[in-house]
Amino acid sequence: MQCKNCGAEIADKALICYRCGTATTEAKYQPAPIGRRNSSRTLMVTVVIIALILLLALYFGVGMR
Repeated sequence: MQCKNCGAEIADKALICYRCGTATTEAKYQPAPIGRRNSSRTLMVTVVIIALILLLALYFGVGMR
C-alpha cells in the first residue's frame, strides 16, 4: 500500500506511515471536545474566595488600629 500523503510504500496493515506519520485510516473514536464545564461554579467559588480575603483584610486592618 502507498501512503496517501507522501507516497511511501508501507505495509498493508500499517496504521500510520513510517515516513510522515499520516494515519492510513480514519479514527474510530474522536476525542471529547474541550469545553468550559462548571464555569458558573468556578466563578462562584472565585467570588466567595475574594470576598473572604476582603473580609479578613478588613477585620485584621481594623483590629490593628
